[in-house]
Amino acid sequence: MEKPKGEPVIGTSEKWGMRERRGSEVPLGGDEGRKARLARRAGTLGRASVVAQYALFRFCFAVLGALPLPVAMRLGASAARVYIAADRRRRRIGLINLAIAFPASTPSVRKRILGASFANLGRTIAECAHLHRLTPSNIRRFIGFEDEQYWRRALETLDNSGALIVSGHFGNWELFHYAHALLGYPVHLVHRPIKNPLIDAFIERVRTRSGTIVHPKEAAARRVLDALKKRRLVVIPLDQNASGKMGVFVDFFGLPASTNSGLARLALRTGAPVFPAFLVREGRSARHRIVVFPAIPPEGDGDLEAAIRNTTQRYVRAIEEIVRKHPEQWLWTHKRWRTRPAGAPGVYR
Repeated sequence: MEKPKGEPVIGTSEKWGMRERRGSEVPLGGDEGRKARLARRAGTLGRASVVAQYALFRFCFAVLGALPLPVAMRLGASAARVYIAADRRRRRIGLINLAIAFPASTPSVRKRILGASFANLGRTIAECAHLHRLTPSNIRRFIGFEDEQYWRRALETLDNSGALIVSGHFGNWELFHYAHALLGYPVHLVHRPIKNPLIDAFIERVRTRSGTIVHPKEAAARRVLDALKKRRLVVIPLDQNASGKMGVFVDFFGLPASTNSGLARLALRTGAPVFPAFLVREGRSARHRIVVFPAIPPEGDGDLEAAIRNTTQRYVRAIEEIVRKHPEQWLWTHKRWRTRPAGAPGVYR
């Protein structure tokens, strides 16, 4: 299939919807708009704190980038294990989540999974410090396919309707979109900026090196629809808590979890196929493989809200399947069950 030309592929953050609030849309480009957003976020932290955090972040990133990749990955994994052992709040969240997901496991097993998850995060950060060394000619040394035919099938749908990819914060999710661009299909990544504006700007520069185009999330809805009209690929993470009106409760590891319904609404509205896809690390190495599941068609016949809920449930079931197979590669310290159904007790109290 001929590679798409012109506008690249689009990815979105977990908090986007089909409808934008009046007055919330902001220009996706332009220095003035960016400066205003950075100033607002910096004001909530304090300038000294912003600069100190950024300096520490850049120092660690530079050290990892200067070391050989295998050494940087070992250092990153060890440092991440020390961090989670010292951070009681995040450790508590992770162990609560693991108790929900694997109630039959012993506490020691859950602790090992949490430690392995953070070791994977440390390796991921180390790999991100080496992303600038990846090129179209060497990317296949690090990225393979469990079955490349499935991925080709997903790309072939672009000729007819565009396609949607449901994914999550799994494996090395930053490498997923970066490598995708090097393989010939660059992405637009719409994301929720982090609080420290200096770190956020630096991460944006790293992400765009391979051709990824990064936008703040405010105007994602219209851009996603435009991308599908132009037969593009839309990548949407769907593994985090949805706190707004776009959230629907679906089963995730046996407990209702509020999940953004935007992907299901988009699939039902456009008819674009949805393929779950994830980047799975091979052991503790720097090798990864792209795993693609069969397309999930929208489910429902008449009742729109039921169709949205049922379709979202099928997407989340695919995420649960990959997490069950590789629990050490998912980010367990997010409050996935923070939003609760009416009358249900809080999970993280």
